[in-house]
Amino acid sequence: MDLFDFTDHKEKAKPLAERMRANTLDEFIGQKHIVGENSLLRRAIRLDRLGSCIFWGPPGCGKTTLANVVALSTGGEVVRLNAVSSGVADVKKAVDTARENLRLYGKKTYLLLDECHRFNKTQSDSLLPAIEQGTILFIGSTTENPYASMTPAIVSRCRVFEFKRLTEEEIEGALRAALKNRHKGLGKYAVDAAPEAIRHIARMAGGDLRTAYNALELAVLTTPPHADGSISLTLADAEQSIQRKALSYNEDAYYDFLSAFCKSLRGSDPDAALYYAMRLIEGGCDPMLLARRLVVHSAEDVGMAAPDALNVAVSAMVAFEHLGAPEGLLPLSEAIIYVCEAPKSGAVKNAMFAAKEDASRVRDDNVPPYLKDNTFGSAADKARSADYKYPHDYGGYVRQQYLPDSLKDRVYYRPTENGFERRVREMRRDKGVPDKD
Repeated sequence: MDLFDFTDHKEKAKPLAERMRANTLDEFIGQKHIVGENSLLRRAIRLDRLGSCIFWGPPGCGKTTLANVVALSTGGEVVRLNAVSSGVADVKKAVDTARENLRLYGKKTYLLLDECHRFNKTQSDSLLPAIEQGTILFIGSTTENPYASMTPAIVSRCRVFEFKRLTEEEIEGALRAALKNRHKGLGKYAVDAAPEAIRHIARMAGGDLRTAYNALELAVLTTPPHADGSISLTLADAEQSIQRKALSYNEDAYYDFLSAFCKSLRGSDPDAALYYAMRLIEGGCDPMLLARRLVVHSAEDVGMAAPDALNVAVSAMVAFEHLGAPEGLLPLSEAIIYVCEAPKSGAVKNAMFAAKEDASRVRDDNVPPYLKDNTFGSAADKARSADYKYPHDYGGYVRQQYLPDSLKDRVYYRPTENGFERRVREMRRDKGVPDKD
């Protein structure tokens, strides 16, 4: 076997998701808000002006792929590391290489770091000077919020781009392209894939293109070919390959059932809500979708009338996430019944929308002087701080103005007479808080 044969076999051994990775911006799938025709990132890449950045988003949405595209498009040297397996020595070696490339050849070096949120402070500190001096252009990829999971010093020196899950249409297009591509994809297998099979894989992948590619490849490679060598890919094949049953109702019925479930929660009918929940789940709906809706309704339709509803709903969602079906359906059902039977109030939702409207329309930034942070203010600023009434000096509550002058009489939250909100309403009245503006 010669070198070329070995290389060819090595390429064939790669999974479909790896083989189908984009090499150029034009091949890249999704994230139009980041790589659209007139986007900042695309312009920066074309002009070779891109600085250090962090790509943040869910799995399988193209973070690592775009990092590779950026490095290949600019013509610089590329060093690839994974924060899970790389240490300080690897970082220092990459920095030394980058410094030599810049000094001897005038070439930039891109450090592509997967799972960058796993870098600890020592590793980050060893990289920080090189980023500051421009010795290395850092491109990190992470599924975790970098503002919460990474060293602030690194994040502050990078531009953060947030990636979104791919749409079903984008994933469907990618799968069809893979079936046609003879060089990198599955074109040589002559696959005749039923539209509903491709649609099912795209839907069940949940925005993760890697999962979709893996399922498609498994379905093709494990489906027996016909006598002429062609392969027919059915919905049943797709269900087995992605291990999720197709919905046993059409798309219109799915949304009708989901709407009925939500309105049954709001209408305090636990029997109907449980039926629609189980009908959706039996038909192939992800129970986590119902759990997330339950959390929303516990705040939107129950709210302060029964504040514990939110705790019950979130606990059920976490329980199902850890237990799965069928055990996890028990706490989920309990939460459905609790939210249904709880007293209802839309006051929280109404307050949020009213405050949001004023925040965007009025935008009064004139915070009362005694509420400002005057830690480093002038003597006059500190004097104005003396007007602040510390509630604990008055038994826990004292009446004073907190809103800006232009909104000082605005009332966003208006508790109802339902459940716990009746008590809240009485307490607000005792404090002299008006029910209306």
